[in-house]
Amino acid sequence: MIEFEYLKRGLYGMANAPRAGSMAGHLGAAVIAGYFIGEDQSDLPNGVFAGIRHDLNRITGGEESIWFDPKKAGITAAELFAPLPAEPAQTDRIDGIAKALARNIGQARQSGHNVIFSAIALRALKGHPELATPKLLDGIGRLIATFDNAHAGRGYYGKATGWKNGRQAPMAPEGEIKPYDSLQTLAATVVAEVTRDAAVHRQGFGGLFHLINHAAALTELDRMGFANLARQGLPAHRQHLRLLRALPDLETELGKLETTTENPLTATYWKKTKSAQWGAWLTHRIKTLYGFHTLLRYIEDRPTREKALIQFRYLMA
Repeated sequence: MIEFEYLKRGLYGMANAPRAGSMAGHLGAAVIAGYFIGEDQSDLPNGVFAGIRHDLNRITGGEESIWFDPKKAGITAAELFAPLPAEPAQTDRIDGIAKALARNIGQARQSGHNVIFSAIALRALKGHPELATPKLLDGIGRLIATFDNAHAGRGYYGKATGWKNGRQAPMAPEGEIKPYDSLQTLAATVVAEVTRDAAVHRQGFGGLFHLINHAAALTELDRMGFANLARQGLPAHRQHLRLLRALPDLETELGKLETTTENPLTATYWKKTKSAQWGAWLTHRIKTLYGFHTLLRYIEDRPTREKALIQFRYLMA
């Protein structure tokens, strides 16, 4: 298991994130996701939990510092995770996070981070409402509101073209990806995408990492009772997938992707502390390990699951 203290620290990190910028929310969200792995899969080997705990300590210690400039923001990583003042909980305000998300869920926003951050915070507070203090709720509400006018993210199209943001970027043809008619279809589509394209070297829109976590967050919203809100987010996820599909394969420019022979749910795997190919991997392997196994709840066919899990290792390498 992962100690409860990490859930609290993650919430503090999310609530303080607006002081550093919307993308600083990565840090607190990843710490909470690490706690959820322990909650969802409590029978994992102790070595797995030790590895996750080590990564969470690296995150709270400020090792992945790309998400904000402490000097410009006027806040350090340590301060980002500092406890908020003790206050009585206001449990009737927890759903305010969902209301904040409703204002921006209709379009893809920064590779789905509005949905990812909201679902993680809601699960934490629905499960532990005593933590829903006014300052914490205010901070997380401000974090979600920072996405109100955000574009879909950005993608890289090779040296000749460079980067384009979501308002400029091409999308896969409308007919190539059918509209999702259910969360089951959403999960099946994303798992199939991982199975098919995990070895394709694309860069942008959060890659398969964020496509997975965006989808998992929608399923978690539904599970927590926000079914209508989750359905409102389906078109934006499809938009996300169309943007990702239109990115070129950059293997010639950036190199061939590697995979790992180790199962990420074994202690041996967690001896690996650095990615062979991914940036911002410290936060993303934690969140995506949590997110992918959340989606696999919808996949009953064993061969389909096994193929997906093997291809998923490209993200874990």
